[in-house]
This record gives sequence, structure tokens and C-alpha cells, in this order.
Amino acid sequence: MTALLYIGITAVTFVIMEMVTWCTHKYVMHGFGWYLHEDHHQPKYQGVFEKNDAFFVIFAIPSILLFYLGVETPRTFLFFIGLGILFYGIAYFLVHDVIIHRRFKWFQNVKWPYLLALRKAHKVHHKHLGKEDGECFGMLFVPKKYFKQYMK
Repeated sequence: MTALLYIGITAVTFVIMEMVTWCTHKYVMHGFGWYLHEDHHQPKYQGVFEKNDAFFVIFAIPSILLFYLGVETPRTFLFFIGLGILFYGIAYFLVHDVIIHRRFKWFQNVKWPYLLALRKAHKVHHKHLGKEDGECFGMLFVPKKYFKQYMK
């Protein structure tokens, strides 16, 4: 029973992270954190990293703290919340940086309608070069209208 509880905590945390990501993307990255996120919408530097990558570190801090607190205290559930955040971070990296933006040359010929719709929604998000008038702020949730052209 305990194992199922910890798996559930990890899974629920993963799902909640999509909501956290949407809110953070809309209100922080496209708000007071625009300074770090702007180069992601208006790439000028063609190096390996962009200022926007600082958000990976920012999002890793709670996960690391929860791992530490979950191991160093009797509140083991904190470890599994940290694990859910970590799993979401890994998914975010693979989906956003590898599949959507193709910063790495893995999974080049993806044909799954969900991932194609996800890429389309993200392209719509990036058509706005400024921080205003954005749409599609989530990472894993794709509005139905983007699936239509890929479903046969």
C-alpha cells in the first residue's frame, strides 16, 4: 500500500506541474521574468545556452530541496513530490528542447499526432515575439484544435 501511495504522490505531482508550468509561463516568464525568457522568443545568440535556460535551474531548486527534506526527515512523501517535479523536468526537456525546438538531433522523424499537435501549438505560442498576446502556455496539454490537421 505504501508503494502505491508514493507512486500516486509522484504521479499527482507530475500532473500538477503542468498547471504550475502554465501559470509560471504566463505570469512569470511573460511577466516580470521576461528578461530571462525574451531570448527564447527572439533568439539572437546562436550558442548552446540561452538566458531562458536559467528557468531549468530555478525549477530544479524545489525538487532538490524536497529530495533533501524527504531523506533527512521522517516526511518521506516530500521525496516523492520532488521526484514528480524531477520527472516533469525530464519530460519538459525531452518534449520542449528535443522534440519541439530540436536543440538536439534526437527523434527527428516524429509522426505521432499528439507530438505534431504539440509542436503546432508551441509554434503558435512563438508567433508572438513580445511578452503580450501569448497563447498556448502549457507544455503537455494541447488544445483540441491543434489535433484536427493530424488526425486521419
